[in-house]
Formats: sequence, structure tokens, C-alpha cells
Amino acid sequence: MDAIAPATAPASASGTAAVFCAIVPPHVLDRLAQAEDPAISGPARRTLEADSAQRTRRRLTTAVGPRVLTEPAGQDTSATGKPRRTIHDCEHGTALPGEKVRGEGDPPTQDATVNRAYAGLGATFELLLSAYGRDSLDGAGLPLAASVHYDREYNNAFWDGDQMVFGDGDGEVFLDFTIPVDVIGHELTHGLTQYTANLAYYGQSGALNESVSDVFGVLVKQFTLDQTADRADWLIGEGLLAPGVSGVALRSMKAPGTAYDDPALGKDPQPATMEGYVRTSRDNGGVHINSGIPNHAFYLFATQLGGKAWERAGQVWFDVLTGGELEVDADFADFARLTVAAARARFGDAAELEAVTKAWSQVGVATA
Repeated sequence: MDAIAPATAPASASGTAAVFCAIVPPHVLDRLAQAEDPAISGPARRTLEADSAQRTRRRLTTAVGPRVLTEPAGQDTSATGKPRRTIHDCEHGTALPGEKVRGEGDPPTQDATVNRAYAGLGATFELLLSAYGRDSLDGAGLPLAASVHYDREYNNAFWDGDQMVFGDGDGEVFLDFTIPVDVIGHELTHGLTQYTANLAYYGQSGALNESVSDVFGVLVKQFTLDQTADRADWLIGEGLLAPGVSGVALRSMKAPGTAYDDPALGKDPQPATMEGYVRTSRDNGGVHINSGIPNHAFYLFATQLGGKAWERAGQVWFDVLTGGELEVDADFADFARLTVAAARARFGDAAELEAVTKAWSQVGVATA
């Protein structure tokens, strides 16, 4: 990245963030949009245009208030501790939420995309409830809505402040965005962050916003597969890249910068430590790039502890996100210090405290 900009947030990044959060970052789509093959460049350009329109809509939503998603008729609104999922089909249009095709407790449909979205919402809900005692994203049983088959050859999935939206991919670079459950968990975690720390989506606070989503996205996958930290792949978006693309995922928490190296996609630009920190004006100050640093810190922390990552390492991250002390404009050092304090508060001067302190030191972020 050669564009340099100050690491300060613009005025719009302060206070309540007007955030449109998509799994595929703009720098990837920009690269694809320049491809000579129109089968690659065309969908990328249309996705960039659609994403731009959604960002504008999100800013307007912040100004005038959120869209109200009505409860489906006959659905029990008094239940707590249980998911309330609704899946809609956009039928390749862009009007949200689309036609309802599956509600909570309904049997599977003939559409695998609908069923994967339903299952992914449930898996995320179950991790939050079972591991952390949180009833949905807001802690009060928030209904979870998703729309599938958004637009045509749409190369993204996003949280728009109200619901999840999934594209089908172009089949050339990206496949169906409901395939990796960690993508679903990642985007829903933007909702969790919205209802808790509300991290500003710029610079280091924005990179933390993205990293927290990667952390809980990968924990949803590990929880679903009942994997220990040493057996997990620590990849975000594994299974999303089409056959023939040189890469394994969108990001790697184990080895940031190694997820892909492809003529169309370019090379994964994520750094693993502060030595490679990228200062850029693109992508809200590199939120999808520099997130590799706190991602790697979490990987080091979790694997040092061993066992199931959501039980201790994930608990520390959850405590920081929901504890009320994380400022909206927090930087990496702020977050690191809070993880040390959270580890001490929950586990005392034990292995967890030593492991989290060492992890941040290894990526070059001070905790004192």
C-alpha cells in the first residue's frame, strides 16, 4: 500500500459509528475490478457500486434511525435464550430484506444457501449463549435476520446495522458467501460490537473492530466443529475462494499475509506484527489490513493456552468487548492493556495472564 495518511479518524468516525461492514475489503475488489477478464472485473465493479450505495444508506440510517424489522406473524416474541431467525430471499435483487423463505423452527428448504444461513445464525447465537451467557447480539434476544441471493454475482457479505446480507459470488473468484460459517460469525459479530463497544470504523479502532469479528468468527467455526486450538486452521473464509484461485482463504490468523497470492487477487497484505503496520488512506485507514496484528496476538494467546479457544482466550476478548471500559476510538495498546486487566480479573496471576502479555509482546504491542 503506497497511499499514506495520518492515523487519525475523520469526524464521521467519532461517536456512534455509521458502519457498513463487509467481509471482502475494498482493496481486494479494486484489484479485481482492474482485471482484463470481464468475467472477473465486471462483478467486482458492480459489487463496488453496490457496496458504495449501502455505505450511503447506512449513513442515512444513522441520521434518521434504523429500519424496523417486523417480527413474523405467529413468532413467539417472549422467548429468551432461544434464537429467533428469519431468512429472506432477495431473488437476485437489491431490495431488503426480500421474501421470507424460512423462519425459526421451520424445516429445511430445498435451497442449501438458505439452510446454511439459518444454521450459521444459529451457531453464532449458540456460541454467545453457551460460552458467554449472552442472549443474542444485544444481550436481550435480538431477532437475527438474513437475506440471501443478494444481487447478481455479488462478491460480498455484510452486516448493514440491522441484518445480514449474502451474495452468491461470481463463481470465478468467490463462491457462495454462506459456505464458510466463520464469515457468518464474523459479520454477526459486527452487530455484537455495535451493541457493546461500538468501535469507530477507522484506523486502529477500525482494525480492532474487524479483528474482533475475525476472532469470534473463527471461534464460531471452532465451536461448531468442537475443535481445540491446536487442531483449528485459523483461517477466515476457508472454502470461499473458487477453484483455480491461488489461495486458501481471505485471511489467516496463524500466519497473516499468507492467505492468498493470486494474479487476480494479488498478495495478502496483512502484517503479523507492528513492524509491518500499514499507514494508508484506503479501506478506512487499513481496517482489513492491520487487523492482522491483533488477530495474530489472539492466535498466539489461544494456542499458548491450548484447549478450546473460546473457553479462556475468547472469554478474555469477550470481557473486554462487553466490559464498558473499551473506548470507541481505542488503539491496539488500549485494547491490549484491557485484555491483560481482564485476564487478571477473571483468572488471577495465572497462565492466562502470562500468555496474553507474551502474545502482545510478540506482535510488538505494549501492555504497560
